[in-house]
Amino acid sequence: MTRRYLTSSPWFLAIRPKTLPASAAPVIVGTACALGDKGFALLPALAALVGALLLQVAVNLANDYFDHKNGIDSEHRQGPIRVTQSGLIAPRRVLFAMVGCLVLAAMVGLYLIKIGGLPIGIIGGLCIVSALAYSGGPYPIASHGLGEIFAFLFFGPVAVCGTYYVQTLHLGVRPLIASIPVGLLVAAIMNVNNIRDIATDTVAGKRSLAVRLGRGKSSVVCGLLILIPFFCLPLLHLTGIMGVTGYLALATAPLTHPIIHALFHETGTPLNDTLAKTARLSVLFGLLFAIGLL
Repeated sequence: MTRRYLTSSPWFLAIRPKTLPASAAPVIVGTACALGDKGFALLPALAALVGALLLQVAVNLANDYFDHKNGIDSEHRQGPIRVTQSGLIAPRRVLFAMVGCLVLAAMVGLYLIKIGGLPIGIIGGLCIVSALAYSGGPYPIASHGLGEIFAFLFFGPVAVCGTYYVQTLHLGVRPLIASIPVGLLVAAIMNVNNIRDIATDTVAGKRSLAVRLGRGKSSVVCGLLILIPFFCLPLLHLTGIMGVTGYLALATAPLTHPIIHALFHETGTPLNDTLAKTARLSVLFGLLFAIGLL
């Protein structure tokens, strides 16, 4: 009964738990790099994970609130229910919840700043600004074809290197390069989301990358975002970035087939399942890839 209530709760819908693995994967990879370089620190690693999850929830709430406010969400929406547009939660409550998550993330950030100093303060500030600017502000990132780029940057190099830095207090080439496959897969999650919404975003005037490129080209781009991380593995191994156990990530390759098939053969609501599968691929790849970084 409790589980059924939670999964049907408007707030459960608002935070979109299926998207949360996207924020966990880069923290796992950054921590694996730190552990492999004998710089692992438990409390900073946990704080980085909590901060990343809070920022992801804040982004989801901001997206829900601002897309309703800007008239992007409508009754024709193909994606999961948006609590603001559907009237399940009042817009002001969603806004307050978003601010609350950002405040909590900032409190976690203060602890990380105490450890990592000014660089972590700058990264944290950029993350909070980007969380708001993704779908809000005078130039919403998501509405101008930049969503995938920001997803790659903040869930790839920024998250992986930031997690590594708060544990080791220095940066290196290894976490930076290791962040690329992870960032590409998170960008793929964003791209699947935008491909599903091409029709409704076009009507609403939202110029996502998928709208700009069209369905065919967007599907090709998304396929590349999904497949390139697997081709990165031999290069990372040969250059010493990753150990041979990193090839365990190839075990997730079969998961790519139904995703890529759906990109070229399905539209609208069925792509919600594809979105969940892409998020699952991202975290499973990240977990197995992380083993090779130890």
